[in-house]
Amino acid sequence: MKVKKRAIIPKNQCVACGVCVKVCPRNAISIISGVYAKVDDSLCVGCGLCAKACPASIIKMEGDVQ
Repeated sequence: MKVKKRAIIPKNQCVACGVCVKVCPRNAISIISGVYAKVDDSLCVGCGLCAKACPASIIKMEGDVQ
């Protein structure tokens, strides 16, 4: 089994600061309506840069078993 990591951003905790958008090397994160960040799972490679950069420390990395 292969595990693919991906970023999880709880939209009810996100303040839409945009830091994660700036550090994502795959442009997998976007700010929705200026309210919260959303991850495009098809683009996310699970590098974890967004989780490290998040000033609110709300982004978590989750593994999906494939």
